[in-house]
Amino acid sequence: MQEMIRHILTSKVYEAAIETPLEEAVNLSTELKNRVFLKREDLQPVFSFKLRGAYNKIAQLSEAEKNKGVIAASAGNHAQGVAFSAQKLGLKALIVMPATTPQIKIDAVKAFGAKIVLHGDNYSEAAERCKAILAETGMTYIHPFDDKLVIAGQGTVADELLRQSSGKLDAVFVPVGGGGLISGIGAYLKALSPQVKVIGVEPNDSDAMYQSLQANKRVILPSVGIFADGVAVQQVGKLTFDLCRQHVDEIIRVNTDELCSAIKTIYQATRSIVEPAGALGMAGLKQYIQKYKVTGQTLVTINSGANMNFERLRYVSERTQAGEGSESLFAVTIPEEPGALRYFCQHILNKTNITEFNYRLSDRTQAQLFIGVSIGNGDIRNNFANRLNKAGYKTIDLSNNELAKTHLRYMIGGRSAEATRERLFRFWFPERPGALIRFLADMGEDWNISLFHYRSQGGEFGRVLIGLEIPDKNEKKLKSFLDNLGYHYIEETDDSAYKLFL
Repeated sequence: MQEMIRHILTSKVYEAAIETPLEEAVNLSTELKNRVFLKREDLQPVFSFKLRGAYNKIAQLSEAEKNKGVIAASAGNHAQGVAFSAQKLGLKALIVMPATTPQIKIDAVKAFGAKIVLHGDNYSEAAERCKAILAETGMTYIHPFDDKLVIAGQGTVADELLRQSSGKLDAVFVPVGGGGLISGIGAYLKALSPQVKVIGVEPNDSDAMYQSLQANKRVILPSVGIFADGVAVQQVGKLTFDLCRQHVDEIIRVNTDELCSAIKTIYQATRSIVEPAGALGMAGLKQYIQKYKVTGQTLVTINSGANMNFERLRYVSERTQAGEGSESLFAVTIPEEPGALRYFCQHILNKTNITEFNYRLSDRTQAQLFIGVSIGNGDIRNNFANRLNKAGYKTIDLSNNELAKTHLRYMIGGRSAEATRERLFRFWFPERPGALIRFLADMGEDWNISLFHYRSQGGEFGRVLIGLEIPDKNEKKLKSFLDNLGYHYIEETDDSAYKLFL
């Protein structure tokens, strides 16, 4: 502990990074009945806290290590932190990035003078290439989180927090990927102000630290979500895991809708747009207040980064409504008879604000409705569904159904009578030329595509829904195809919304 505190206090961070402001969100504080502060790490020269750790590590390399140059594998903020630091210190830098990395991030790293190698479709493949280059060149590897000097650099955030708040804090909410930021913050706060709660926040689909702490050992996630790509880590570090076991009070997990709502909340408070990973703290803070009913406390969220692709904003805006509870989605079955639809709209949906309405004849006895309504969340939503069911309308709440929110609402058209052996999959295709061609080339020759829907997410991956007609006894061949393809996927063949509408 003492060694880590010494590293934090003697770090070289401020040769490159700035001391970021701690700003109170006044209107949000009033709304949430707590004093809410934002630590503006999105204002760093590379728009992310990652600069702190990268520079602190690189600045303290030996002259022999500096002469070899530095290398890192990253698709985002760590890459920019390393490139900026190397340029500041006059060192060679090589960054290995996935070929799917958006051009805006590639250009940002190039602007700092680093050489870039594009390899693979994801971070893991880029990291393997980085290891090979490292072995060939002998360059100095800069780890994104599992290094004591990197952790110490990130820990300077906590030193600033205590000075800026006079130590009057109740809880700090920290985004968690590999664990570097929360390890540094946790070690420092628990040493100087142990009463302050250190709370980590992870996405539901990238919760490596949460699962590791639950299991009391580091676990490897079989796959990670990609929306909050800044924290998409399959395994946390050895050092960071040990530090989190000692100093972290709680890990909160949030979903995509909560993240999108948090991005909007931060925008309304600051008029700045953070990336999904950068909004994790705010999403966790809001969930914490709702869960524990706390009032009158002083709470801080770390705005960890703002490297957001502009194209992603459409997706964020769409999902924000669900995250705020302002839109709920339902599948409703109504009778197929004269006046049934008019009666439903006049007497059931009367005075309800409709956000979406789709009608599809199912057969000569019934029809299916896909509706979005602005009614609120939680018990209000449940009461609405119960009211429809009691009125004789079979109703399914789709508000938490990813298939419905991402694809179904854009493509309702009825089931195909010809698709008799259809299997449904959601894929995350890498956004690069040839991704679909590779899928088609590797696909079984006797398989048929019966449905296809693509949605751009404005990031490294696009959302794709595919129906495949697959002959019986092809299970082993299908598994081999999916494993070799390497694209993240979820099978949705048994989804209730799919059975109703597609």
